[in-house]
Amino acid sequence: MIARLRREPALIVVVVLLFVLVVGAILVATVGRNFFSPGNIRDILTGMSVLGLVAIGQTLVIIGGSLDLSVTQVISLSSLIAATTMAGNPANIPLAVALTLGVCALIGLVNGYLVAGLHVHGFIATLGVGLIIQGYLNTAYSGSAGEVPWAFQLLGATGIGPVPVSTIIMLVLAFAVSIYLNRTRAGAHLFAVGGDAEIARLSGVSIKRPIIMAHVLCSIFAGLAGLLLASRLGVGSPTVGDQGGYALLSIAAVVLGGTLLMGGKGSVWGTIGGVAIFAVVDNVMSVMQISPFIKNVVRGVVIIAAVAVYSRRVVQERRARFAAQEARATDASHLEHAGGAK
Repeated sequence: MIARLRREPALIVVVVLLFVLVVGAILVATVGRNFFSPGNIRDILTGMSVLGLVAIGQTLVIIGGSLDLSVTQVISLSSLIAATTMAGNPANIPLAVALTLGVCALIGLVNGYLVAGLHVHGFIATLGVGLIIQGYLNTAYSGSAGEVPWAFQLLGATGIGPVPVSTIIMLVLAFAVSIYLNRTRAGAHLFAVGGDAEIARLSGVSIKRPIIMAHVLCSIFAGLAGLLLASRLGVGSPTVGDQGGYALLSIAAVVLGGTLLMGGKGSVWGTIGGVAIFAVVDNVMSVMQISPFIKNVVRGVVIIAAVAVYSRRVVQERRARFAAQEARATDASHLEHAGGAK
């Protein structure tokens, strides 16, 4: 069983999530609350929605061997574009959504071109783009702006039973991305480029296109998260992305879900599992009224643990890779000696 867990990162995520659920239920019971009540389940699923959307996009770029630190600023910008364009008028909702996602796609295109076209490391490229957006936000907005009509606010306020509509949308999009990664040529090319760009190039795979597309989709998903936050707040906010810390949390959720930070291997459903772990931990600490400062400490511990798991997997994968290469070299040597003997 232990050996199987080491081979299957998805099983590790499931085991960790079950462990967190059990411990969370026990801790919540100590304060006289029912962890599995419909209201609490709704709170957990609501907490998963925004981070889940960001983490789905982050999964794509990390599988491709890159990452995106600009999602925090993209979330804030998209909430402002949507709220100011809607201006309280339900008739403006389609235009606002299209304009918001169009701007986000353009930002992703810039990120992708910097990474794939100019060969700037994803960390530096997206950090720089994020700082440019942050400078614009600080200059153009001094506080919240715009007004989201009630019809759009229902997106973040309604649900089917204990399941929020926003969570259903997030899961449907996760399913679509899973199909994209596992059933399409573009998804296969993204895995190939993330695994080894040079081998992918020699195999005839376009290096630039999968990375650019991954960054475009990542920014679009960040834009969707911004739209969801705008629907919940009723206004656009230049700090809503920063307050959630979505850039680092999304990366941590992706790694915790079993995706290799160096790229080439990963699963969107593992990422959803990582998001669920964070949502359960946050919910338990909120129910127990634990200080927000302690909450950040716990998040930090989870992030460090996720990176530690990643580091161990990298070492194991490298050892396996070197062992396979050594075996192939040994077989080639034996064949050569056998041929010489003949």
